[in-house]
Amino acid sequence: MTSQRCTYSCETMAQTLEWMNAIAEFIRPYRALLDAHVVNFFKERLWELVDEQWMDCLRKESVANLLKLPSSCTQDYWPASLKQFLYDLRSLVLPREQELLHKISPNLHVASLSTVLSQGMNLKKKHEVEILAAVVSSIVHESGAGKIIDVGSGQGYLAQALSFHYQLPVIAIDASLHHANVTNARAERIKKHYAAKFAGSPHFKIPQTITCHILSSEALTALSSASLNENNTKESAERSSASFLGDCGIPEIDIAKEKSLSNLYDNSFLVLAGLHACGDLSVNMLRTFVDCKQVRALVGVGCCYNLLSEDFLEKAGDSCGFPISNAAKLSSLILGKNARDLACQSAERWRTLTEDAALQNFEVHAFRAAFQLVLDKYYPTILASSPSIGRQGKTIRRQQCRRLRESQTSREDDIRGFSPELGKSSHNLASGCQDRQNSNKYLLLEEFCKSGLSRLGCVFSEDMDLLGIWNHAQSYSELIGPFWSLRAALGPLVETYILLDRLLFLQEQGDSIEASLFPIFDPTLSPRNMAIIARRK
Repeated sequence: MTSQRCTYSCETMAQTLEWMNAIAEFIRPYRALLDAHVVNFFKERLWELVDEQWMDCLRKESVANLLKLPSSCTQDYWPASLKQFLYDLRSLVLPREQELLHKISPNLHVASLSTVLSQGMNLKKKHEVEILAAVVSSIVHESGAGKIIDVGSGQGYLAQALSFHYQLPVIAIDASLHHANVTNARAERIKKHYAAKFAGSPHFKIPQTITCHILSSEALTALSSASLNENNTKESAERSSASFLGDCGIPEIDIAKEKSLSNLYDNSFLVLAGLHACGDLSVNMLRTFVDCKQVRALVGVGCCYNLLSEDFLEKAGDSCGFPISNAAKLSSLILGKNARDLACQSAERWRTLTEDAALQNFEVHAFRAAFQLVLDKYYPTILASSPSIGRQGKTIRRQQCRRLRESQTSREDDIRGFSPELGKSSHNLASGCQDRQNSNKYLLLEEFCKSGLSRLGCVFSEDMDLLGIWNHAQSYSELIGPFWSLRAALGPLVETYILLDRLLFLQEQGDSIEASLFPIFDPTLSPRNMAIIARRK
């Protein structure tokens, strides 16, 4: 098994552009594969999009090796063209392995959060908050900034770590009033704990919260400017809980006035921070950093590329989430929603899946694709609306998988109970076990279809030839695993292009800004682990 590391660099604007052009050139022959949606696997015979020699090879491959495909790992006996495809792909993907954090700042030290600060966090969130809080703290001290704005703050975990552990002033902005209330209540509990533990200690900094939909970089720039005035910020925060300005979703503050006032606070600077700011929010942070000179630095980890607005498709123009660099706009490369969905895949998560979990995922894809055939045959008007039925397939699979395993184990115990002399009977029982397994899969499909139709407001009819549809689909279902695994290998490449577009946008601003991409989290714990770190020189 072999893999190849990235051979490109993004230290300069020219290098980043060269890398992006190479990705765009590589992607073009595989547009159909990027645009494919697994729900149409049977309906559109998607396996025919893949080189026949590749599919013949991969259909015989073990599940363990299929799970390594998204990491562009190859086997020596695979066709030369398939190996070359994966070698070239791997050479274009950003390395995701967590690097030594002292490269960001020699004074950076990641401290473990106390039990009270980490309460409610799972292992992934604790890992992310500990590292990002340390990174933001070191950059705040380097830049001399007086305040941090936590964009898309959620329940305030990062903001509270920065406030209580690092004693830094933070404004937490989130679109959810519920999140703001949780943040405030949690901060009060933490404050009481520290006050009781350290009697007579200095005043603890508590994050200020603002409930606001940031739908544009102008809105975030205005709030950033306003935050430099402590009193204005408090008043804005109090009003923002219940009051919004028209369609913009901006708290009722005088934006023009706040922009003019911002010039009065030249001695106070900001750092923008975002832990998995969704979709366009990450891009609005970048534009705000460029437009608002009081923002001295930015540390942002994005996510949810599927939620990005995309120019050429939505005609969003200069406010779109992708592309944002001038060079990418000129290339006219269109990704589309299916490709952006694919960018959310995690090669590291694929590698850590168990074979049982992988087989269950492949099965769920098969059920959903078979359900598409049902809609196509019996509910064509519903199908025309591109229906979404959610993730109930996995729920159904989890609910019944235990019973299936118990049933299969019991049957296999029966088979093992026969002596070798009763070979024919044993063979018949084994065949019966396989028939039973196939029957159980059909029953799962039936339940999947009933649930899906219910979600769509349709009634399941016993007159439907569901068994005939399943028998047709099942003959190709073994190809879903190879197809989905191979397509997932393109996901990290699409993500790389999106991230390089953001980096290039900053590099295009000139020598006054230095920016870099840095993998700050363990990718097996946190797949979206690439941080954009930007500073004003």
